[in-house]
Amino acid sequence: MSSGCPTAESPFRKWKRPDRPSTCTYQEAKSMKESPHRHVPLAPRPKLMSTVLENIGNTPLVQINRIAQKEGIKCRLFAKCEFFNAGGSVKDRIGLRMVEDAEAQGILKPGDVLIEPTSGNTGIGLALAAAVKGYRCIIVMPEKMSMEKVDVLRALGAEIVRTPTSAAFDSPESHIGVAKRLMEEIPNSHILDQYSNPSNPLAHFDGTGEEILQSLDDKVDMVVMGTGTGGTLTGIARKIKSRCPNCKIIGVDPEGSILAEPEDLNKTDVTSYEVEGTGYDFIPTVCDRVLVDKWYKTRDKETFKMSRRLIREEGLLCGGSSGASMHTAITAIKEFGLKEGQSCVVILADSVRNYMTKFLSDDWMSQRDFLESEKKVSPPDGKWWDMNVSALALRAPLTVTPTVTIQDTLDLLNKEGFDQVPVVSDTGEIMGMVTVGNMMAQVVKAKVKPAEPISRVMYKQFKKVKMDISLGQLSRMLDTDHFVLVVHDQRQCTYQSLGDEGTSKMSKKQMIFGIATRIDLLNFITKQQTQDNEI
Repeated sequence: MSSGCPTAESPFRKWKRPDRPSTCTYQEAKSMKESPHRHVPLAPRPKLMSTVLENIGNTPLVQINRIAQKEGIKCRLFAKCEFFNAGGSVKDRIGLRMVEDAEAQGILKPGDVLIEPTSGNTGIGLALAAAVKGYRCIIVMPEKMSMEKVDVLRALGAEIVRTPTSAAFDSPESHIGVAKRLMEEIPNSHILDQYSNPSNPLAHFDGTGEEILQSLDDKVDMVVMGTGTGGTLTGIARKIKSRCPNCKIIGVDPEGSILAEPEDLNKTDVTSYEVEGTGYDFIPTVCDRVLVDKWYKTRDKETFKMSRRLIREEGLLCGGSSGASMHTAITAIKEFGLKEGQSCVVILADSVRNYMTKFLSDDWMSQRDFLESEKKVSPPDGKWWDMNVSALALRAPLTVTPTVTIQDTLDLLNKEGFDQVPVVSDTGEIMGMVTVGNMMAQVVKAKVKPAEPISRVMYKQFKKVKMDISLGQLSRMLDTDHFVLVVHDQRQCTYQSLGDEGTSKMSKKQMIFGIATRIDLLNFITKQQTQDNEI
């Protein structure tokens, strides 16, 4: 299914790049006996379960009704509810399958250690299997992933290592790079490696895809699913196309990811996305993109709005990526012209449990301008609520260049009475932020020296807003953040000489208007209330 089955002589301690080309020789076999892989026949859900691991698979296929009617969908639209798996996501299937296949091959033995770089759900699936089977489990995951996932993993007994979200997959600081280093340091440890392990797509070839076919009597016209490692897509697509060759496979990829084809689809100004568990900055080995009939790109706002609709209108307690898949399904059904009597299946990958403080929260949604305008309700006495941030009398902030030393920056902030300062390039472009608290913490822990450049303690994960957002939205942001950087776009013209002639090009550059803090907003509100009382 991907790069061939591992053998006892080559256990998972031999780390390989997660983006290497697949060497899979899969063909539509005349008989399953010709397959080089270990296959697990689909078994019915037992009435009595010996362990919770038997509650992985056999998830329900639920018809979508109210949303389909409102969107004018004529075909039958079904949700494959993977959040009914024991650990709450589709990744439970591959977590268990990778462990059991490694046990069957004699690679995993009692007392061994499981290490896995993951966005969280695969980690929960592995930690669940490890808890039941008695393995030590270490999960390495980017900081972007929700604290709910971290709390569940810890409750299952897993050890957690966090890595920078912005780190490239092939850098030593990435979740993949850190997992590799841990495996080299810890005896009897294994990275089962969801990115290249054939057990990943096999779990869906033998399980998820077969379940869909049996539920719909081998009559499936379209399957829509988000793509992370690509194992779900590859396994389901291969199984369904073997029996329904005309079925359309629709891949869903967030803007900012590079999984979609053709490559032009991935051209965007978006550099990051909030939705979790889908999209990558490399093509995983197990992802067979040839199987996809059409790719669609999605944005966070439409994704989370649809996730909320699935919960509110269909009672399906699904996660964020499910909204991306359902939103795409509605678009694809209309474009491909699916009619009455045809069937479309959408994979709902995980549950809302992991995102209680994210898209389920009005505050979180409002901070990112994902809520509809009618949902933004002003307080009864708050005329200021709908005013723009530009109404604040913000001072142009101090700025420093990345080569200024930490000590000089601390001296400057102490003299001027500020707690934070933007770092800008020589041309005035925003590079990052530094705060007194972060600088002091790094110096006290001897991670940096005062004479080192400020770029060593600069970070890029901070709130940044345009001048036209409302003060109400700003107030929500300041509930959780100490400051928000207010920026505006500045048009600039660049001239390039070409011999006797030249060309000019207009472009935009973000410039700093000011830094908004709680005290700035509070001073403005009290001033407004005083003026109203005087009137």
